[in-house]
Amino acid sequence: MDTRTTGPEGAAGEARRSSGTLKPDALGVLGIVFFVLSAQAPLTGIAGAVPIAIALGSGPGTPAAYLAAGALVLLFSVGYVAMSRHVVDAGAFAGYIGRGLGDTAGTGGAGVALFAYNAVQAAMYGLYGSMVSGLFARHLGWDVPWWACVLVTMAVVQLLGAAGVEMGAKVLAVFVLAEVGILLAFGVLVLLRGGGPEGLAATRTFAPSAALGGAPGVALMFALASMLGFEATAIYGEEAREPHKTVPRATYLAGGVITLFFAFTTWMLVSAYGPSKAVAAAGAALAGGDAAVFVFTPIAERLGGWTGDVLPFLLATSLFAGILAFHNSANRYLFSLGRRRLLPGRLSRLNRRRSPAVAGAVQTAVAAVFVLPFALTGKDPVLTLFSWGSGVAVLAIMLMYFLTSVSVIVFFRRERLDDRLWHTVVAPGLGALGVTAAIWLIVSNFTTLIGGDTAAATVLAASVPVVFLVCAGLSRLPTVRAAADD
Repeated sequence: MDTRTTGPEGAAGEARRSSGTLKPDALGVLGIVFFVLSAQAPLTGIAGAVPIAIALGSGPGTPAAYLAAGALVLLFSVGYVAMSRHVVDAGAFAGYIGRGLGDTAGTGGAGVALFAYNAVQAAMYGLYGSMVSGLFARHLGWDVPWWACVLVTMAVVQLLGAAGVEMGAKVLAVFVLAEVGILLAFGVLVLLRGGGPEGLAATRTFAPSAALGGAPGVALMFALASMLGFEATAIYGEEAREPHKTVPRATYLAGGVITLFFAFTTWMLVSAYGPSKAVAAAGAALAGGDAAVFVFTPIAERLGGWTGDVLPFLLATSLFAGILAFHNSANRYLFSLGRRRLLPGRLSRLNRRRSPAVAGAVQTAVAAVFVLPFALTGKDPVLTLFSWGSGVAVLAIMLMYFLTSVSVIVFFRRERLDDRLWHTVVAPGLGALGVTAAIWLIVSNFTTLIGGDTAAATVLAASVPVVFLVCAGLSRLPTVRAAADD
């Protein structure tokens, strides 16, 4: 497996661009953090996941679930960061798993990662298409099918991805700052005013009895779903300035910011309604078919009616930012596998901007394959594409967390490159145990996560280990192994 252990080299000429390294020194700490925050799609996570987590999960104790999810991610990050100092690879999780557990497991992990990123991107396309179609109808009176909005956006995403990560980072920065800014303005205003009708009610939100009330597993599940895309810090290692410093800093900064942002904003939403009324309000929003109302209403009451017009557009741009971030993550996996010759070598070709343009085009085609069946069969893009894609992506990424944690332990026990027990054994071990518990909770509540279809839940949950086993098995084929060894 051609996993890099040093920073990227410079390249000159077309031959070098064809299958060399990605553009070096293109991203700093903040650029990588913006990609991670964009994958989280903050407004999407707040307006989409929080009402469900409150209504079906821990009720007013839901903010504590975000702290628990953040603690799990940061605990996992200790070993992840330790390994990032020795392995720099656009395949990130897959590269790490391969170095610790072998090429077969690494290739299986790469298949699961690609499956996860394409699934979550398809899910976002479903919600995005529905949102944009609604905006056209509301403001212009145009009846534009959701899938038409999606296909046009796919072309835009492909162009931005081919333009290089600097352009993508700048576009994402604008969208992320806008949505985060309005949510933080709301949260700070509620905080400064002493909360809602029942005050800030910190003890009724973060006390153990509140955190463990209701169905904490459901709340944790949606909290983890809001943090998908965390891996992006290592995916951009080849394109980072001083990756051995930049990636660890970006990882911890992104993890801390994401955790505090979601926990704080969710707490302020609960406070704005009052802990005793938050569950009923969230349930009413879900029953009305528009969960975002639970979030948009208190914001409009405190910041003004103008937010009612702005927030739907920001939700659409939030989804677009997440779609672009996952496009970049998936095409770098394809690039990495092409460079190792585990997939056709053409996937490792770079354009003049040192961007994996061929891999990006393939990723866009895969996204279309995920979306078109739902369009052709007339399925509701939110109730099916969005919920199904989100559910399978959460389960797949949790499997990647587990395999990576185990790989970190094996790698450092074998290579003896780092003798810090906490970083190489204790934290990864605890992370693996925590992820195992999270996987159990996800599987136990999987039917709820994807909208109540038991048959679909069974097939989708089974698809994750099937993808891993199939991809791992393909790596054992003599022709594939010979190509990888060349």
